[in-house]
Amino acid sequence: MKTIIKFGALAAVVVFALVLAVVAGDEGPWYFAWLVGTTMIILIAVAGAVMFETQMANSENGGV
Repeated sequence: MKTIIKFGALAAVVVFALVLAVVAGDEGPWYFAWLVGTTMIILIAVAGAVMFETQMANSENGGV
């Protein structure tokens, strides 16, 4: 039963992606690049913040 639910969810995602592609039309690649670029900028900013916090915590603990 669990496999059927997973298959149904995947089928729903695929149908949604197809509908979105048809609606976007010729603008699809631009929207894709925008989504991927925005996601990457957010992930890089979060990684930088985590590294900064780690460095600050290490400097407060005497470099341990």
